[in-house]
Amino acid sequence: MNPDPRFWAVIPAAGVGSRMQADRPKQYLPLAGETVIQHTLGVFLRHPAVAGVAVAISAGDPYFHRLGITAHKPLRVVDGGAERCHSVLNALRGLAELAHPQDWVLVHDAARPCLSDRDLETLMQTLRDDPVGGILATPVRDTKKRATPDGRIAATVDRSQLWRAFTPQMFRLDPLRQALERALAQGFLVTDEASAMEYAGLAPRLVEGSAENIKITRPEDLPLAEFYLARRRAPHTEETP
Repeated sequence: MNPDPRFWAVIPAAGVGSRMQADRPKQYLPLAGETVIQHTLGVFLRHPAVAGVAVAISAGDPYFHRLGITAHKPLRVVDGGAERCHSVLNALRGLAELAHPQDWVLVHDAARPCLSDRDLETLMQTLRDDPVGGILATPVRDTKKRATPDGRIAATVDRSQLWRAFTPQMFRLDPLRQALERALAQGFLVTDEASAMEYAGLAPRLVEGSAENIKITRPEDLPLAEFYLARRRAPHTEETP
């Protein structure tokens, strides 16, 4: 094992975000003076322990390079794929020239611009010696219902052991690459990196983070994200745990 592994970030950003009903993918929508993806990238680009970032964008993306993002560390742009898992796999392969196979990779949604420096640091410090890795998450607090096909309640689900999965999801580069390749080869289209590791027989760790780490999916999410970012920048404020 690499005695002093580095940390790298992977940002899958090839989605179109059709539920936003916007004229461009949601990661390029304006938010608090920048675009969504600029806020997302900023958390990793400014963290001193993150060695570099790989961003996966769709072929022919006309937006990313117009942003003029400058970085004082490697910022690699790769082609995305049909699904998130394909984009992540392409980014991992793109990092292989820069990173050690046992370096840590933090995969984070492009549309989660409210990741805090504190949560990122907590995840990295909690998992840096973990044999598997893990994810940011938060316990489920709402009552959960299972629905019938016609939209009626079939049952109330016990929430005591349920968590909402967030990102970043942090795993070592080569084990994650192998897990994704194995899952896809067997026709399992994973929706997040933890699912690929679970499919490989491993048990990722849950690290509790802030519920403010929201994913932009609908128009009403943008003003909420702007509120969180503005409050975080205001002096003498605390983040909601």
